[in-house]
Amino acid sequence: MKPVVGMVVSNKMQKSVVVAVDRLFHHKMFNRYVKRTSKFMAHDETNDCNIGDRVRLDPSRPLSKRKHWVVAEILRKAKIYTPPPVVPSTPVADGTSKPVGGSSS
Repeated sequence: MKPVVGMVVSNKMQKSVVVAVDRLFHHKMFNRYVKRTSKFMAHDETNDCNIGDRVRLDPSRPLSKRKHWVVAEILRKAKIYTPPPVVPSTPVADGTSKPVGGSSS
């Protein structure tokens, strides 16, 4: 087997990830390219993979019933959304609150 490249779709297990691998093939009857997705369980020793990461898998000996692949490297980390920091507000004498460090209008 040769190494495959796919996207991590689940990392809820300890030291294991599920990777979706897409492949295109030409359908002779429809004369179109068809996309198929295969899901592989892979061993992630250091628990570095997150959902959305693009990884390369190498084949290995059977590690469990469904796990026959090992994460060789993380090709691209997923961009994780982080909300902007919350600006603390201080109460003003008239009962309203005003952001700290903001300009008054």
